[in-house]
Amino acid sequence: MLCQIVLFDGFDPLDVIAPYEVLFAGSMAAPGALSVELVSAEGPREVPSGSGLLTLRATARLDPQRADLVLVPGAVGPLGDPDDPDAPGSEDTIPALLARSITTGLPALLKEALDRPDSIVATVCGGSMVLAMAGLIEGRHATTNHLGLDLLDATGVVAIDARVVDDGDLVSGAGVTSGLDLGLYLLERELGPRIAHAVEQLFAHERRGTVWRAAGPVPAAF
Repeated sequence: MLCQIVLFDGFDPLDVIAPYEVLFAGSMAAPGALSVELVSAEGPREVPSGSGLLTLRATARLDPQRADLVLVPGAVGPLGDPDDPDAPGSEDTIPALLARSITTGLPALLKEALDRPDSIVATVCGGSMVLAMAGLIEGRHATTNHLGLDLLDATGVVAIDARVVDDGDLVSGAGVTSGLDLGLYLLERELGPRIAHAVEQLFAHERRGTVWRAAGPVPAAF
């Protein structure tokens, strides 16, 4: 199983590193079952994050026909003032960085990944907003940072206030640190609970909350 984690200009480093470390540990716990690489829509390059001077290197181009799992992070920067989108520094806000990512070749590649049978697209934090702003997940269940749930819902996505949401071939994580929980859940789902438990013990991190799925009876109002 090949996991490609997408880098784009302004990405949030923790959205990338948290699931990368979990999935990489999973690859060591299950030799030959999983490999992880950092990619960009443009191919190998140094990709600047939204965190000052911190950059990561994409070693390959995002290839939806080769990847079994594509993971999309969010961005990091100031939230900005929605009432004054032209304020100084507005080009570096999280909404601006996410919007800029969909002016690249990334949306077409993500659509290809979503259209490919048996592949999974996962997101952390604002990564689901990238898909939503590109019009790729309308009507699907997904989550994002709690500050962006209303915006996600406004795009036509069914926004769920949960730590991790499993909508089949679309699995999304909420705020930044949910990348750890998302990675562990993907290990459990794809490689089994023994592998996930071994990595959970290694990282001394227990997943939080219930993974939400559209299954079972609808709860009555409390």
